[in-house]
Amino acid sequence: MAVFISENNKKGCVVKVENIFNNLAFNSSKEQFEDLVKADGVRIERIVSPANCELSSEWYNQSENEWVTVLQGYGALAFEDARIIKLEAGDHLLIKAHEKHRVIKTSAEQATIWIAVFF
Repeated sequence: MAVFISENNKKGCVVKVENIFNNLAFNSSKEQFEDLVKADGVRIERIVSPANCELSSEWYNQSENEWVTVLQGYGALAFEDARIIKLEAGDHLLIKAHEKHRVIKTSAEQATIWIAVFF
């Protein structure tokens, strides 16, 4: 845990600091989804795609916009209109609501870690 000292009152208050790379589920053959933040109108999710994981053949058809970035590894997304987009570490993409897409490939050497912001 970290301690935050306010500039206004110099009182210490405890703030829970978490690391995005902690508590990763590497023992699964399937993707793991975890909500990190849920608030009015926004949800932030961490997705872990283990190396050589089984990928769903179902299309995602979400009612929210999704901004997604890759922190580690890579992933290839297929869209219903036949586009294929590869995202590597540091790349990000905005997927509009109801734009059908799916993950078709991820890194075979290491887990792919994604952050998705839904709004």
